[in-house]
Amino acid sequence: MIEALILVIFPFCMVYAAISDMITMTIANRVSVLLVATFLIVAPLTGMPLAAIGFHVLAAMAVLAVTFGLFALGTMGGGDAKLLAATALWMGIGTPLAEYAVLGAIWGGMLTLAILVYRNSPISDVTGNFLLLRKFADRRVGIPYGVALGAAGLMVFPSSPLGVWAVQALTR
Repeated sequence: MIEALILVIFPFCMVYAAISDMITMTIANRVSVLLVATFLIVAPLTGMPLAAIGFHVLAAMAVLAVTFGLFALGTMGGGDAKLLAATALWMGIGTPLAEYAVLGAIWGGMLTLAILVYRNSPISDVTGNFLLLRKFADRRVGIPYGVALGAAGLMVFPSSPLGVWAVQALTR
């Protein structure tokens, strides 16, 4: 049961955030709340030591402080900041969090370049009315960074502490 929660909730939230941001340019608070609540419920049930849970919370708080600073400067959306922090809670301090940050930046950079090329191409005029491409084509809006964050989260999740625990629990 715990394995199912871990293996369904996190990926679902990453995919939902990516699609939601792509369509509406928003990531609902409920996504971050669900990630945080699920982690806080399942982490102790996996046998994760309280000190390790504390370090995961510390990682989330540090990421939230940095990303809200970026939000205050107008360089990041609030939903992106909250999603990054909630995802950091699942990754903890260490390699998975570093991988998530690097992959998020790489995917974000590639997404930004692709959208800028797309917005300046004639094809955006033709495909811009398609629901999934509407915000990509709109030159007045920013970049739906939740797409990059979702992709990075899905890529790193298998090496996250809870991802590793769930796979190991299923193979026992």
